[in-house]
Parts: sequence; structure tokens; C-alpha cells
Amino acid sequence: MPLVHQEKLESLENLVKQLKSKPKGKLHIAVIEAMTTNETSFFKDIHPFETLKKEIIPDLIEKRKDKKELNIWCGASSSGQECYSLVMILKNEFPALETWKISFSASDISNQMLNRCRSGIYSQLEINRGLPAPLMVKYFNRLGTEWQVKDELRKMIQFRITNLSEKWPFMPPLDLIMMRNVLIYFDVDMKKDILGRVRKLLKPDGYLFLGAAETTLNLDENFERMPYKQSGCYRLKKG
Repeated sequence: MPLVHQEKLESLENLVKQLKSKPKGKLHIAVIEAMTTNETSFFKDIHPFETLKKEIIPDLIEKRKDKKELNIWCGASSSGQECYSLVMILKNEFPALETWKISFSASDISNQMLNRCRSGIYSQLEINRGLPAPLMVKYFNRLGTEWQVKDELRKMIQFRITNLSEKWPFMPPLDLIMMRNVLIYFDVDMKKDILGRVRKLLKPDGYLFLGAAETTLNLDENFERMPYKQSGCYRLKKG
């Protein structure tokens, strides 16, 4: 309804008519922005990030110690807190990675959210939701009543628009895929399609993280859940 009023269309019926007449215009993009769910926070659900810190990243460092390369993709970046949480773990907990080549890409369907990600600016309320004070002091600059992620972290992530239900941009084989709390919005066929494409991108010994309410069960038998408490961590079955 706010979009109806903004565009002076008088009713939802008129909005639908406009969309049908020009389904790929500016209004179409505005509707996507209005309908997209962007609920997130720093270190959301904590258990996945503890698993990343204690199990997954150390394992990947050991496996990749010869090439010293890591390829990471966050498939639903929202306003960026998850991406920056992961980058803070990489920087703060694993200083040896300073000499590694790390390719970190993040995507979302919303241009508005991607612009927020790139700016790295968060309100005090958003900062208070899950961000430990030592990390705030170390990796953020104060901007009046807001806080901005420091350049060194923002430069580590490439943000780009991607609709998961359409063609994906080119990505190298991936060591780690974060796709938390997005599959729940798709029907079964699209979930299967997305997991099939994830499977082709993920290295045989790489890891996939899904949300707490998500699973590969009855969708793609090629994945197995890892035995880490409330982590939503999966890998490809061997063979």
C-alpha cells in the first residue's frame, strides 16, 4: 500500500494492471524492494558462526594450505550483517589468512539492500543486535549516531545483484556457501533447482550453511548434514 500511494495508483488493482502492462519496468523493481524480507543481525543464531570459527574455517585452512586460496559466497546478503560477521571472524581469529587470496562475493535481489551492504553503515540499534563490543571498537568507525564498517573489511567483499531463481553470475568453485534463511521463500521445485546449482558450484570438500528452518532432506540426496549443534551445516556426500 505505501507503494500504491507513492505511485499515486489509487488501488492495488491498479498496481497489478501496471505490472501486467510493463512487467520489467521500474515499478517491477519497486515491488521487489517492497516485498523482500530483510530481517537479519550480526552473528545471527550464533551457533553457525561458532561452528565456522571452531570447525569449518580451521578445516578449510588445513585443506587449502598449499594454494592459500578461499572462495566464499553469501547468496542472500540482505543488509550485510551476515557477510561482515564472517569477514570479522576471518580477520580477527585467523591472522594467517592475511597472506591468502580470499574471494568473497555476496548477492541479493534488492538493490536497496546491496547499497546498504556497500556503505556498511548501521544504526546503534543494529549494532546492539549481536555485535560484541570489542569487534565494534576494532572494525567500525563512528559516524554521528551511526557506525560504519572500516574500509579494510568493506573492500574484502564484492556485492552484486542476483535473483536466485534466475541465471547466476559466474563464480569459481566455492569452498563455502552461506545461503541461510532464503530457501524457505521458494517452492519445492525451485528449492531443488537451487540446491542442484549449489552442488555444481561447491567443491567436493566444501561446506554449505542453511538456516535453522531449512534442510536438504527430500530435496537433494547428494548432501549430508554435519553433526554440529544447530549449525545448519552441510557437505556433499563422498562419491
